[in-house]
Formats: sequence, structure tokens, C-alpha cells
Amino acid sequence: MTEETPQRLLPTGTCWCGCGAETGIGSFFTRGHDKIAEAAFIAARHGGSVARLLADNNFGPDAEVSVRAAALASGWIECPLGCGYAGAPASVRNHETKPHKEK
Repeated sequence: MTEETPQRLLPTGTCWCGCGAETGIGSFFTRGHDKIAEAAFIAARHGGSVARLLADNNFGPDAEVSVRAAALASGWIECPLGCGYAGAPASVRNHETKPHKEK
């Protein structure tokens, strides 16, 4: 492992949001608790505001690179159907199955 490669995370069998619930094999969270953990993190570290989180990390309307562009450069993809949706590959695959309009 190099200094640039983060240590691989392994599920522990307990939900990482802090609720103490048992998770399924290979899962870090029980269903929906990833969003609870995300909201709790933002509240704990950035005053509960997504705008503050972005500003604290040099993103926002005046940023040199948008948070969306940074995510696309880090592995997110755009919907190939031309609607403008972007996300993780699995999210985009799920999105493609739903009706939507071109941008």
C-alpha cells in the first residue's frame, strides 16, 4: 500500500452510522443508514450545512472546479441518455431504468 492508496475498508457486521444494528454480509450500513451517517457527519463537522461542507472544501459557485466536475474526474459518469444526470456507475445504471427526459 502506498501513501496515496487509502487502507481498504472492510464491513464489520455492525452499522457504521452508530446505531449499533447488525448489517448484512458485505454491508457497512443497514438500509438507508448511509444517508443518516452522511447527515450526521455534515452536522458534526460542518454545522449541518451542505453549503458549508462544500465551502470548507473549496467548492461552490466561484470554485475553479465544481464539485460535480471533481466527482466526474474521480469516477462518476454522466447518463448516456443525455439528461444531464451524473453519479456513481451503479447509480447511473439504476437511473437509466427510469423514465426521464433529455436535457
